[in-house]
Amino acid sequence: MRRILPSIAAVTMTASLLVAGPATAKSQPPKPADTSTLTQAVTVSGLMQHMRVLQRIADRNEGTRASGLPGHTESADYVADKLEDAGYVVTRQKFTFPFTRELEPATLTQLTPTEREVETHTMDYSGSGDVTGPVIPTNDVMIPPADEPSSTSGCEASDFAAAPAEPAIALVQRGTCTFEAKANNAAAAGYDAVIMFNEGQPGRDGLLTGTLGNPVDIPAVGVSYEDGAALAEPGVTARVTTKTETDLNRETENVIADLPAKAAKDANQDEVVVVGAHLDSVAAGAGINDNGSGSAAILEIAEQMSALKLTKDLRRPVRFAFWGAEESGLVGSEHYVAELSDAELARIYANLNFDMLGSPNYVRFVYDGDGSAGGDAGPAGSDAIEDVFTDYFDAQGLASEPTAFDGRSDYGPFIDAGIPAGGLFSGAEGVKTAEQAVVYGGTAGEPYDACYHAACDDISNLNASALHELGDAAAHATGVLTLSKTGLFPDGSLKGNDSRSKAPSRGSQLLR
Repeated sequence: MRRILPSIAAVTMTASLLVAGPATAKSQPPKPADTSTLTQAVTVSGLMQHMRVLQRIADRNEGTRASGLPGHTESADYVADKLEDAGYVVTRQKFTFPFTRELEPATLTQLTPTEREVETHTMDYSGSGDVTGPVIPTNDVMIPPADEPSSTSGCEASDFAAAPAEPAIALVQRGTCTFEAKANNAAAAGYDAVIMFNEGQPGRDGLLTGTLGNPVDIPAVGVSYEDGAALAEPGVTARVTTKTETDLNRETENVIADLPAKAAKDANQDEVVVVGAHLDSVAAGAGINDNGSGSAAILEIAEQMSALKLTKDLRRPVRFAFWGAEESGLVGSEHYVAELSDAELARIYANLNFDMLGSPNYVRFVYDGDGSAGGDAGPAGSDAIEDVFTDYFDAQGLASEPTAFDGRSDYGPFIDAGIPAGGLFSGAEGVKTAEQAVVYGGTAGEPYDACYHAACDDISNLNASALHELGDAAAHATGVLTLSKTGLFPDGSLKGNDSRSKAPSRGSQLLR
């Protein structure tokens, strides 16, 4: 956990200059610009106005704003209209993606040795079906679970016993490979449905939800670790039902808005800062925290930057991006990056990403750009972006801590392309620790957002303090990267794009 530091200046003065090639020394954060006017203009009231509109849009459209459905199109209309009114040049980038939604809630009934209803969830891209038969676990389920996530259940064809001639249901445990790989391996082994259960460590024991990423032909549902362990007992039979809709070529869009930095004397038109958030919800609900909160924050920042006439002061152009189909596997941001030429990619200086800024039981999480928390570091310059956020929180007397920089949100395609990135997150289905409750308040042992990916993620599912603190930090970082005379690479030796070798970002969202 990050501790409070003496001052922004002290951190900046001790930062190392970036050298060409792979980053071995710490990059230098930009010299902080005065962002106080912008942070004061970006208010919780402003964010809430946008989120109330998004809630009304969901209410008019079967309670959802998912990509490929009318609620997302209305959300995109609203954002585009507000940006055009603020003077931005707006592009609506259309693309197709494999659409899926649940038409009826999945059911799971254990029939023997004791009949009971089991809480379950349809995995995105599950097939439809009604299957009754024996529940057969893979030969490598781990009950009790290991101390650390390590299950490989269902990742290899050899994990599955031969399916009987009559209908049968495979039982696999979360871990290591994608849900899609587990489901496809179960289908290939001859099973008629697959149940996936959570792995069992703290924070990985509740009802399992997730996406397969691509359609599978058999029903695929998730359950909790406790229910999965019970279903793994010998002699269990069950009935699984799902009813879903899938369209491999459903159209949706990204909304892209540019505010050129054409008036500042020393503006560099070849250093574009992309500030992004996904606009879509899951099909189950309105998605007001996930991610109406991030979308509202960058929309409010965009409006206030225009209202304050910051164009004349911008040293770098700013581009606001509202991504579609994030909940289907980062499809919108992947499409955007894939459509850029090498020259266009080279012009992107950095990416900021804001996903879930208002979690009720929140923590101030900052993406771990330097890898200091044990994961992979981002492309060169990501460490300096992390410092922009942590320095800001330090200056406000607020604690923060790193969160995994593993490509599970829309910054993923950018870091895969070697572009420095960073951002904020207030927590999803993970469980707040006792130590975090002491530092941030809230309730230990409860999820950061108990309504994550659920119908209850509505306008009531927000924490005003989280919106205030993380919203201001988002505005500050946007201001620092676009207004500062110095940048992430002040010696000019490297402007990002130090392309890394890593797994595709979409896959990393679908893991575990």
